[in-house]
Amino acid sequence: MKQIIAIAVLALLAFAPQADARNTRHELPLQELLNSPMAREAGIDGSVRFYLRGAAHPPIQSRMGDDIGNRKTNAANKSDVEACNWVALTVLKAFQEKAKAMGANAVVDMVSFYKRREFSSPTNYECYAGTILAGVTLKGTYAKVGN
Repeated sequence: MKQIIAIAVLALLAFAPQADARNTRHELPLQELLNSPMAREAGIDGSVRFYLRGAAHPPIQSRMGDDIGNRKTNAANKSDVEACNWVALTVLKAFQEKAKAMGANAVVDMVSFYKRREFSSPTNYECYAGTILAGVTLKGTYAKVGN
């Protein structure tokens, strides 16, 4: 009997890591997210502007330091896109609050930096979604930009 229980436990342990092994990569449009009602609900107020690397932006007057924002969110009972957008907004909200505290009005040269792998696009950010969690990591530079 003990052998049967031991075999069952070992089988469960062997397959447990595969239960949430899904880690689907998504590229999603940042500007569309920033213009959404979801962004306003999350507290993105427009006082700080966000520019992905390669996107056009006003001239940079001063750079105020780099930062990395890494967040995960519960993806259960959400579509991948919904979970990705929500977690991206939490990263952007943290950037917004720190930028305001520093006197910056933008975060420029933003790239995705999930698991320390850089992904750069002038329009899209990268998100990874699984059955349980979705995650976004963004790296950018706080700056003062002209109008």
